[in-house]
Amino acid sequence: MTAIPAGSRSLEEIEGKRWGSPGPDATPLAAEALRLRTVPVASLTAEDLRLLIGQQVGLSVLVPLAVQQLQRDPLAEGDYYPGDLLASLLRLPASFWAANPALAGRVRLLVAGLGDVPDEIVAPVRQFLQAEAPA
Repeated sequence: MTAIPAGSRSLEEIEGKRWGSPGPDATPLAAEALRLRTVPVASLTAEDLRLLIGQQVGLSVLVPLAVQQLQRDPLAEGDYYPGDLLASLLRLPASFWAANPALAGRVRLLVAGLGDVPDEIVAPVRQFLQAEAPA
């Protein structure tokens, strides 16, 4: 049997967890996150990644994909402003980065190479770098 490439599988398939359909009281954001869990990860846009990462959904799968995209375009933009995908990564809890030091290092290098930082992401960049600073 041939393995299905991860990019053609959805978060639900990769994680082996089906979260189900949104309930009648679900917010549009929750409904969209549930829908995006069924989309092949290779088809997710910068906005989709921003939304899911911002909701801390599928981080072990999506953060490496987002970092790859940001290495090609550090200010990749979802629906809000240049760098909003990066901002969503930078806002992840310090515990995530502590558990994923290789990813944290890649993001640190990415941020260090930015040059002029757009106003919208100055605070998340500063907070990430302060949290990542060696003690």
